[in-house]
Amino acid sequence: MMKKSKRSFLKVAGIAAIGFSASPAITFASSDSHGTAQAVKSKNKEALFAHRWGMVIDTSKITDEVVESIVEACHKAHNVPNFNHEVDAEKYPNTRPVNHKQEIKWIWEEEFHYAFPDKEDEFLAEKFHNLPFLVTCNHCKNASCVQACPTQATFKREDGIVLMDYHRCIGCRFCMAACPFGARSFNFRNPRPFIEEVVPAFPTRSKGVVEKCNFCAERLAKGEQPHCVEASEGAITVGDLEDPESEVRVLMNEHYTIRRKQSLGTEPSVYYVM
Repeated sequence: MMKKSKRSFLKVAGIAAIGFSASPAITFASSDSHGTAQAVKSKNKEALFAHRWGMVIDTSKITDEVVESIVEACHKAHNVPNFNHEVDAEKYPNTRPVNHKQEIKWIWEEEFHYAFPDKEDEFLAEKFHNLPFLVTCNHCKNASCVQACPTQATFKREDGIVLMDYHRCIGCRFCMAACPFGARSFNFRNPRPFIEEVVPAFPTRSKGVVEKCNFCAERLAKGEQPHCVEASEGAITVGDLEDPESEVRVLMNEHYTIRRKQSLGTEPSVYYVM
């Protein structure tokens, strides 16, 4: 059994290695030998640019309704499967019910003590216990997932966005083990039957690959704001963390902000106004 498993792994790894010479799924960036993306100038003059993209989430503006709108907008646009979706039995006759522990999440609601376990204390204000906290990939400056990926399927662009190349992913899940935020999901099965309405503009994934938030890089390249920003009713702002005059830096100067698990040294790029 061990020999068979080893042979299977090497076979998959070999197929992935062949794919290294092919064009990556994300056409507007490619990674170097260290997993850092090389700059590729967009042909679109309207493309939004940042030296290092970051996000500020104003917790005072987050309600259950806003959370629902944000999650729906993000997941629908990126073909994230919904395991509560009723599958077409004729089209997918062998599809069985899904274990909901295997759900795919790009952005979701979390309780304070799970989102910020290092900031929990005995006398924490009651309002924080009742607030819905939105969590997602933090697009860390020192991304541990990038360092852990053996095939460069996970890579970081020069503007700080951490992306996935689904063609290079061999499903080893090292990146998931390395991510301290639980921001990555693994497709234990074909996700396509559970997509209510496929959006042709974004690629669907396959069984055996990892996926996560991509900071709506495809929208930034067209000069558009991320879906979560548009659906947030002013609760989410994105911008250049290295520009003192950017909107995110202004918000951080005017309000007290915190980051998730900051002591781990990954330098998250998502800030929360408290």
